[in-house]
Amino acid sequence: MEDKKIIIAIDGHSSTGKSTVAKQLAKALGYIYIDTGAMYRSIALYAMRKGFIGESRFDQEKLEKDLPKINIKFEINPKTGIAEALLNEENVEREIRTLEVSKHVSKVAAVSAVRKKLVEQQNQMGENKGIVMDGRDIGTVVFPNAELKLFMTATAKDRAERRYLELKERGEEVTYEDVLKNVVNRDHIDSTRKDSPLRKASDAVKIDNSNLTLEDQFEQILVLARTAIKNA
Repeated sequence: MEDKKIIIAIDGHSSTGKSTVAKQLAKALGYIYIDTGAMYRSIALYAMRKGFIGESRFDQEKLEKDLPKINIKFEINPKTGIAEALLNEENVEREIRTLEVSKHVSKVAAVSAVRKKLVEQQNQMGENKGIVMDGRDIGTVVFPNAELKLFMTATAKDRAERRYLELKERGEEVTYEDVLKNVVNRDHIDSTRKDSPLRKASDAVKIDNSNLTLEDQFEQILVLARTAIKNA
C-alpha cells in the first residue's frame, strides 16, 4: 500500500538551516519543498526596487497598494532539481539571499496584508499534501493541523557564524558583526510582531542544532518524518 502523504511544517529562527533540511527531506521523501521565506524575501526585494523601503524609511501604504501586481511562484531548476523563486516571472533566487534583503524582510513580513496574501497562496500549495514547508508561522497559522511540526533553533552566535560563512562563499562583502546584528534584529521583529509572531507550536518537536552536524540533524528529522507518515 502506498504511503499516505502528509504536510511537514518547519518553523524556527532565522539562519537555523530550515531550508537546507527541508530541501533534503523533500528530496528523500519525494515531496514538494516550499520555501515561504523566499516568498517574503521576494516581496522585500520588490519593495526595495520600487524605493518603498530603505535604511530609515518604509512606505507600507505604497507596498500594500502594489500587492496585486506582485506574482510569486517557484520553478524547478533542471540542473539542481531544486525549486527557485520567480518574482513576476524573473528568477530572483540569488538576489533575495543577500544581506541587504535580509535587513528588510522581517519588516515586510510583519505587514498583515502581506501575510494574508502569502498565507492564502501557501494554503493552496498544500491542498494535495506531500509538501515540506518552512517559515515562521507554518505550524501555528498556515497549517495548524500538519501531521509533523518541527521548530528549529540555535544560539544567535552559531547562526550568525553559519550565515556569515554562507554569504562570504557567495562572494558578498560582509562582516560577522553586521550578520550577528541582523540575526538578533530579525529575532526581535519576528518574535514581537502583532500578526503571527514566531513561536513554537505546542505539538512541535524542538530541534536545537547548535551542536549537531548536518548529517546528524537530517537523520534525526528523517526518522521523525517516516514515523509521522507511518502513523498518518
